[in-house]
Amino acid sequence: MAHTKALGSTKLGRDSEAKRLGVKKNHGEPVKPGQILLRQRGTRYIPGDNVLRAGDDTLYSKIEGVVQYSKGKKTRFNSKIRYATWVKVLPKS
Repeated sequence: MAHTKALGSTKLGRDSEAKRLGVKKNHGEPVKPGQILLRQRGTRYIPGDNVLRAGDDTLYSKIEGVVQYSKGKKTRFNSKIRYATWVKVLPKS
């Protein structure tokens, strides 16, 4: 009977696909309602005025306007104390 001897398994080939996280709309760019501003894991950026947070922490626009990023004072958000970066959408004037 022909038998195959035990071979070792490879340790390669398990790299995951990139998730395309990061800023999608920069400071001063115009946006429409529902457009994604930022994709993130966790709450590195905090939603401000006219910005909503999705279940996977993605931030998106609530209204038509212009994106504004601003550094805030020390804050406590999700039980972490840090300097906040707020993302806002200013209404189109």
